Amino acid sequence: MQSRNILMLVIALFLGFVAVYVLNSYFNAREHRQEQVARQALMARIVVASQDVAFGAPITGQNVRMANWPADSVPAGAFTSLELATKNRAALRPIVTGEPILASKVSGSDSRATIAANLPAGKLAFAVPLNDQTGVGGFVRPGDSVDVLITRQLPGSGMNSEKITDVLLQAVRVIGVDQVADESKTQPVVSKTATLEVDTVGAQKLALATQMGTISLALRNVADQSQPAPVTVSPRDLTAGKLTATAGQPVAATPTARPRHHAPMRSHRTETPRFPSSSMMVVRGVKPMEYEVQHGY
Repeated sequence: MQSRNILMLVIALFLGFVAVYVLNSYFNAREHRQEQVARQALMARIVVASQDVAFGAPITGQNVRMANWPADSVPAGAFTSLELATKNRAALRPIVTGEPILASKVSGSDSRATIAANLPAGKLAFAVPLNDQTGVGGFVRPGDSVDVLITRQLPGSGMNSEKITDVLLQAVRVIGVDQVADESKTQPVVSKTATLEVDTVGAQKLALATQMGTISLALRNVADQSQPAPVTVSPRDLTAGKLTATAGQPVAATPTARPRHHAPMRSHRTETPRFPSSSMMVVRGVKPMEYEVQHGY
């Protein structure tokens, strides 16, 4: 009898442990499901790139996919369906793997990847002529930032044809070189034109400058958007000292400061001394003649 009671107690304890285990498992699973539901409620499904997409490449089911994204940080213009994102669209700029596909980064439904679609409101695209010198040896590429310089004849210099160089525009973004607008193309290439992103006044300045002188680009760090006060550079700024000239000799540069014990510089040209003089009148017939008489020394 005692053995039977002990056996019943053991069975009861075993069943109690089983019941507790089953209940814990049930409640844990239920809590886990509730957490998943809560997380899913805070997530959104948007279209992202499944591989790198080059400029101008079509957006297709092969290079995009759906992905979870925090609902409170979904970027503006994100697509929420593959059908809408892949409807005859092309990349307007390079897109990396995992990056959201945004309306601002792809073309409209006409699938045209154009520079015009990349221009911000109030900006224009203007092309300027280049060569291997004015284009920084071919190192100017789409996405770079440049200063625009103009070298022209000094107004009013006449026959002297003295030239000056001015800074026309500063920190201008290059949106295309020749017919290339892909910012991933970084290999140096000597180009004939560069398309710059400017405002209306900047486009007017460039249009006038291309008719008045030579346009040159100076490459700057993209992160450097400082715009110091520009100055005009003339031939006088190309020498380290003051310019002097002597008769019959070419112009030469001399230091602007000299030691005090040096004699002041004098011109090599000598002039004949001028002496006081008087005149006398000689009448020959009826015609008077006046002659100048020098005093002797």
